[in-house]
Amino acid sequence: MKKKISVKDQKTQNIVIGMANDLGVDYEQNNREYCIRIPEELGSGYVRSFEFDFGVGVVETDYLLKKEFQFHLQKGVVHPLKLIFNRESSIFHKFEEEEKFQEIRRLENIIVASTPSNNHIFKVPSGNPICIFSLEINRKLFEEKIESFLPDMHDDLRMLFRDVNGINTFYNKNNYSLDISKLISEFTECELSGFMRQVYLEGKAYEILTLLLKQYLDDLKDPDKRQIIRQATIEAVENAVTIIEEEIEGIGNIVNLAKRVGLNQNTLQSGFKKLYNTSVNEFIKNFRIEKAKDLLEESDLNITEITYKVGINSRSYFSKLFKKKYGVTPKNYLDKVRGNKDDSKSA
Repeated sequence: MKKKISVKDQKTQNIVIGMANDLGVDYEQNNREYCIRIPEELGSGYVRSFEFDFGVGVVETDYLLKKEFQFHLQKGVVHPLKLIFNRESSIFHKFEEEEKFQEIRRLENIIVASTPSNNHIFKVPSGNPICIFSLEINRKLFEEKIESFLPDMHDDLRMLFRDVNGINTFYNKNNYSLDISKLISEFTECELSGFMRQVYLEGKAYEILTLLLKQYLDDLKDPDKRQIIRQATIEAVENAVTIIEEEIEGIGNIVNLAKRVGLNQNTLQSGFKKLYNTSVNEFIKNFRIEKAKDLLEESDLNITEITYKVGINSRSYFSKLFKKKYGVTPKNYLDKVRGNKDDSKSA
């Protein structure tokens, strides 16, 4: 049976305090940070809130539930603009007037705003680790900080931040970037205390906001023209590397490799350039030669067998690539390493 929790969210501390009251447990407070521990009968983990100036705050969750929770936000009020980053298992969101929940998967983020008559409902499944980072912005208070910058903003962002009374709903979902992922980790792992902690965390919150707004504008471009690499893309590239390493003897073309990891060819190429400063083809070629060198050193295969083992169909082409990389032909290298082995055995 699911647990329904009704909370206020005009300030991030209200979320923690509301959960504590609804669950019948105490909350912890340290300056402008609040924390609640999930009671053992319901699961494990915590929910923390952080309050900064100009209506900016953060809610961070890290817990595992024994039964499903649904969070219903207070009706009839203007809710903060929410920038939600999912770091682990899926959660679900819908506006009150909608029938179906929308899934927010791992490494996805949403920018979402409700109206006073069409509030947020969040569904959090049981049995899976839930790790959410939510940057919350009270646009009425935040307006004072950005008023002079609004005329120069992109139309979409200007309309979003000017909607201080929550007249319009807004929903945008995408994968967030590697840089944002790193900043969230730096925020959650901060070990400073007192004033330095408050300043550090507030700075990280604004860095995350800045990068997400840049990413939003990047997302408006055609997929092939986007410049910001997403954390999910990084993982897909790492999956592609695993496939290359495990299937080097018969690796397919780049188009098929991209499809296998859920990317288009251009995004895969961009990911390899970002992570390894090389193209996919160059990465494969370098890995083949490095793998061949290992086989020359460690196996009893001859050069022709090694050539095919690393997915090259021409022994002469293999010799050319090997000599270019290591300055010696495969035959000379093989004679050297196996000659050294024979010498060590006779010794």
